[in-house]
Amino acid sequence: VMSKKYTVEINAQIIISLLKSHGISKVIASPGTTNMALVASMDSDPFFEMYSAVDERSAAYIATGLAAESGEPVVISCTGATASRNYASGLTEAYYRKLPILAITSTQQTSKIGHLVAQTIDRSSIQNDISRFAVELPFVTEEDKEALWDCEIKVNQAILELKRHGGGPVHINLPTCYNQAYDVTELPRYRRIDRLVTTDEFPNLPKSRIAILVGSHNDMSNDLTNSIDRFCACHDAVVFCDHTSGYYGKYRVPHALICGQTSLKVPELKAGLIIHIGEVSGNYYSNNVIGPDVWRVSEDGEIRDTFRKLRNVFEMSSKVFFDRYTFEYEIESELYYKSCMKILQRIQSKIPELPLSNPWIASSIARKIPDHSVLHFGILNSLRSWNFFELADNVRSYCNVGGFGIDGCLSSAVGASLANKEKLYYIVIGDLAFFYDMNVLGNRHLGNNLRILLVNNGKGTEFRHTNHPAGHFGETADKYIAAAGHFGKKSPSLVKNYVQDLGLEYLQASTKEDFKIVSERFLEANITESAIVLEVFTESDNESLALETILALETNIKGKAAQIAGNVIGAKGIKAIKGVINRK
Repeated sequence: VMSKKYTVEINAQIIISLLKSHGISKVIASPGTTNMALVASMDSDPFFEMYSAVDERSAAYIATGLAAESGEPVVISCTGATASRNYASGLTEAYYRKLPILAITSTQQTSKIGHLVAQTIDRSSIQNDISRFAVELPFVTEEDKEALWDCEIKVNQAILELKRHGGGPVHINLPTCYNQAYDVTELPRYRRIDRLVTTDEFPNLPKSRIAILVGSHNDMSNDLTNSIDRFCACHDAVVFCDHTSGYYGKYRVPHALICGQTSLKVPELKAGLIIHIGEVSGNYYSNNVIGPDVWRVSEDGEIRDTFRKLRNVFEMSSKVFFDRYTFEYEIESELYYKSCMKILQRIQSKIPELPLSNPWIASSIARKIPDHSVLHFGILNSLRSWNFFELADNVRSYCNVGGFGIDGCLSSAVGASLANKEKLYYIVIGDLAFFYDMNVLGNRHLGNNLRILLVNNGKGTEFRHTNHPAGHFGETADKYIAAAGHFGKKSPSLVKNYVQDLGLEYLQASTKEDFKIVSERFLEANITESAIVLEVFTESDNESLALETILALETNIKGKAAQIAGNVIGAKGIKAIKGVINRK
C-alpha cells in the first residue's frame, strides 16, 4: 500500500503542487493507464477530494454540478485514446455557464501522432466553446530548466484562467512516459503566480528596496508620472529606464551604463522587488537589477514572466496600482535614488575617448539634440549605444522593439514626422536597416522636419562584436552572418546621389573632425528647407572596441577621460549627485 508517495514525472508533480498551492482539491478521475501517474499521486495525498467516474461524459457533467454547487474549481482526469472526446458536451455546458472545470487529458508523446501508434490522438485543435484556454505541457527532466520553467508557467496560466473574466473550463494536455517509480516522498514546491484585480485585497509591499522597471512604453501622462513619483517618494523607490520607457519623472535612473559593466557587481543597485510595467525592452542589461520577486502591472493581466521571477500579476492600469500603494505622507529620503546616481557618476567619469563609432557619436551629441525634438533608434546597435547616454529632459525617444526587426524603423520615424510638421524628428540608424527601408524616402509625403543619422560600417556590425555568439567567427562572419559587402561597400556616393536626387540635403563624415563640423548643421534647431541625411562612415572594429570599452570601464580606463558627465546623466542627475557629495 502506497503511503503518500508521488510520481517521479516532474510535469505531473508541478500540476499537483500548484493545484495544492491554489487550493484546488476536488478531482473526478476516470480509469486509465496514461493518467495513472497523476491519479495515483493525487490518491496518495489526503489534500485531494477524489471521486471516480467510468464514463468521461458523465464525469464532465458531474464536475459541472459539483463546481456549480460548491463554487470551487473541479479537476477531471482521463486517459488517452478517445476518452477526452467524451468530455466535449459537459465542457460545452461549463463554457456557457462559466464553470471552472480543469480538464487534464493525459497522452503519450505527441511526436507519435500520425504514425499509427495505438491510443494516440491529436488534441492540438479543439472547439472554441469547450475551453477558454488550452496548453500542452512538455516533458520535464531535472536537467532541463527551460522545460521546467515552461511547464510551471503553463500550469499557472491554466489554473488562473479558471476564474478570470468570469471563469470557465480550461484544458491541459499532459504527456507521460509511463514511469513506474512513485518514490517521491516530499512534493517539491513550485512557484505559484497570482493574478489580482482592483477588487482584491492587495499584498503588502516587502520591506526591501523597491524599483519600477519600465519596458517600452508610450509617453506617460502627467497623471501617471505624478503617481509614480509619489509612490517612489513614499517607498524610497527608483525607476529603471532606457530610451523607450516614456518616463521622465523625478526618479528616473538610466541603468544601462551601470548594469552593462561586465566586471561590476553592485548589490546596492539590485531591488528586492521589481514592479514591471511597459512592454518589450531593448535594454538587455536589465537582468542585473532583478531581485527575488517581480510584480507585473498591466491592464491585459497576462502572465509575462520576462525575468522568471514573477509572483503577482495586477490586471489594472499602472496609475490605479501606484495610487493604491501611495500614502498621504512621503519619506523623501531618496537614498536609493541617490545611491544609484552616485554609482552612475562614478562609472561615467571613467569613460575614455572612444573611437569613431555609434557610441562616440552618442557621447558627442546626445545632449545636443534640439529641445522638444523626437528621436527614433534602429535596433539593436543604435539603441544600445545611445542608452549609455542621456538626452535632454524634453527630448522624447522611441524604437521598434515590439517585433524587434530592422525592416521598418526608418518608415516608423517618417510616419511619426507626419504627425507634427512643426517638430523635428531624428533617427539614428545602421546601414543594413537603412538600405532595407530606404524606399520610404521617396514617399511624396516626406516632410522637411526629418533628420537621418546613418552610421555606415558596411555590415551588420552587431554580429562582429566579440560578445556576440557569432563574434568568434571573426571576418568569416562577414560573408553570410553579418552580410558585409552589399549596397556599394560603403560607397561615398550611393546614398548621397540617392537622397540628393530626392531633394534631401546630404552631409557626410568619416573622421571625428568632419563630424564635429557637419553635425552643427544636422543639429540646427530650426526646420530647414528639406530633410537632412548625415552619413557617418565607421569601421566595424572600432564599433566593437567602443562597446567593449564602455562595458569594461571598471577595469579598462586607458586613454584620456572625456568630460561627458552631462551626456550620461544630465543636469538633473548631476545636481542630485552634488547634493550627496556635499553632505559627505
